[in-house]
Amino acid sequence: MKITYYGHSCVLVEQNGVRIIIDPFLSGNSNSGISPEDIQVDAVVLTHGHSDHFGDTIQIAKNNDCPVIAVYELAVYCANQGVKSQGMNIGGSLSFDGFKVKFTQAFHSSSISVGDTWIYAGQPAGILLTMGDKTFYHAGDTCLFGDMRLLGEMNSIDCAALPIGDVLTMGPDDALLAAQWIRTKIVIPVHYDTFPDIEQDPGLFCDRLKQTGVEGYPLKPGESIEI
Repeated sequence: MKITYYGHSCVLVEQNGVRIIIDPFLSGNSNSGISPEDIQVDAVVLTHGHSDHFGDTIQIAKNNDCPVIAVYELAVYCANQGVKSQGMNIGGSLSFDGFKVKFTQAFHSSSISVGDTWIYAGQPAGILLTMGDKTFYHAGDTCLFGDMRLLGEMNSIDCAALPIGDVLTMGPDDALLAAQWIRTKIVIPVHYDTFPDIEQDPGLFCDRLKQTGVEGYPLKPGESIEI
């Protein structure tokens, strides 16, 4: 499994020719290092509807004629924008051609801004993405919560993307504990530095992770790891 980071919370996961992008906030993020026109994927998977995660979903789905996989209300919104969509919900899993998605709990909020109106986008979620014998966990925007222990007990998580920005999600201290609870082997810190309120030191966070026996990779946009 190859995982490429494109800034904020966006990652591209690929294995055996199957490519999945999660939370493609690209054109609105000067740190992404890539444009939506350059993305070639088999599906877009979303954690929730906020603009810094929903991003370029519709354009990418149209360009690639691929489905958007999201919590039901958000999937319906995407379908109404003229793209293929697959609605799911928390705790549900579904197998696709070359990958499997399961949505997990995340404690946050989720809505879509349309002009002066906010549209309810269902519950926020985390994502367990399995490709072959590897499982990647994207926690989405969330606080630390006790059932992360269950995620670690019930799944063999090879790599996890955990938010460290604080203010809008858990911060570094809580993310350290989350990494231990989910029993992951590798952590990619996400959701930091895009805005002034969430500036963090990902290198320091990964140094602290190493002291707990977990490898951390503070990837720059466009950098990848293989697991």
